Amino acid sequence: MSNTALLVMDMQAAMLSSFGAGPAVTAKVATAIASARSKSIPVIYVVVGFRPGAPEISANNKGFSAAKQQFAGIAPADFMKIHPDLEPLENEPVVIKRRVSAFAGSDLEVLLRSLKIEEIVLTGIATSGVVLSTLREAADKDFRIKVLSDACADREQEVHDFLTTRIFNKQGEVLTVAEWTK
Repeated sequence: MSNTALLVMDMQAAMLSSFGAGPAVTAKVATAIASARSKSIPVIYVVVGFRPGAPEISANNKGFSAAKQQFAGIAPADFMKIHPDLEPLENEPVVIKRRVSAFAGSDLEVLLRSLKIEEIVLTGIATSGVVLSTLREAADKDFRIKVLSDACADREQEVHDFLTTRIFNKQGEVLTVAEWTK
């Protein structure tokens, strides 16, 4: 078993459509998933999700309060559905988080430790959201980190570029999907 895991984060159909992330990102993530599976690297999906009515979202949380309004009419199970081009296999875990970081309010760390994972490879949207928050927390938890820059996206390309070229490399390694899959 590999001590590396690929994290596919917030690649939910509802979020991708509201985010405007195009097929280029999902195609890159799909390539990373196929490569991981071919090398027996565990693929772990992370979705943001809440109970009906989202009681976990405080009015004090500016970002999540706005999202609560935006996704109010979507049933929690529908909101958490992963994009059809990226669906997990039956044996691949789906971790539900309650905040921005993949670790926040989830059992991700327990799962990674039980699989003896020491290195995580990050993909997802948004670069300035789940990717940044997860990278920072994973570094504090002593994981080795790789970020697949072209398998991440942000609403603002300049923010994505700044993070992937100036910030992420201070706590991990930044690669393209092609570089990682060689």
